[in-house]
Amino acid sequence: MKVGISSPIVALAGNRPAWEAAAGTAELVRVAEAADRLGYAFMTCGDHVAVPPGLHRGERFYDPLATFAFLAGRTRRLRFLPYVLVLPFYHPLEIAKRYGTLDHLSGGRLVLGFGVGNLKEEFDLLGVPFEDRGPRADDALRALRAALSGRVVSYEGPYYAFQDMVVDPHAVQERVPMWIGGHSERALRRAVTLGDGWAPAPQSFRGPTPELMRQMLDRHDLPDGFDVLLTPGERLDPVNEPGRVGEIIATAEKAGATHINLTVRHESLAHYLEQLEAFAAAAGLDAET
Repeated sequence: MKVGISSPIVALAGNRPAWEAAAGTAELVRVAEAADRLGYAFMTCGDHVAVPPGLHRGERFYDPLATFAFLAGRTRRLRFLPYVLVLPFYHPLEIAKRYGTLDHLSGGRLVLGFGVGNLKEEFDLLGVPFEDRGPRADDALRALRAALSGRVVSYEGPYYAFQDMVVDPHAVQERVPMWIGGHSERALRRAVTLGDGWAPAPQSFRGPTPELMRQMLDRHDLPDGFDVLLTPGERLDPVNEPGRVGEIIATAEKAGATHINLTVRHESLAHYLEQLEAFAAAAGLDAET
């Protein structure tokens, strides 16, 4: 079981500690460096250009590309997961070039998380059609698979087409993992047929329970190496409840997950880092000595 962190600071939703709202570059670097040293597999960052005020999911969203490009230079092992990019907002070659460059510069540490999006106000703001976002995203995923890891790329589809176009630099991974977000049966089908993994929303954002995840996964013939991300429905407190770590890992395994997206209780940066240390020790992560 691999474990990554649902990054603090980069997004604010719900009742978050005051230190997060005031935090900036120095605090984010300390989080990333600690996660890297302790053996966490990835860190996340969401994707919204602009949102209506008072949105329930929050108003702060760091740009994932800028954030990850900066943190790549401060880490060695940590992978970077945009959770999730709103796929219809971008041309596939834009993603292939920009995120392929990130993969190139970071030494192959990119995992791409994609969603079709559901905030109509943002689609309208950007002039992107909302009603056909599902089929458009499907075509973009096929185009991305053709374009992500090659220098001269071609694709022909209903929404996107390009012939013998040069993308240089491009991703260094032979196959950049593409995890598909969403918690519906349609989203899981999209993940199984067009992606490399499924990254449903957290339970706090209407995501499936572990039991429902297992039921949904059992209805599909999953490809070899297919990844599944579980975000626990609670903020863990491994400092005071180390026994919960093993229970959460067991729950994730039973649900069919291969990765856990960790959230912890914290009241300060020091407390957050202490929680990361405690979880890593209890879970036996591959920490540097």
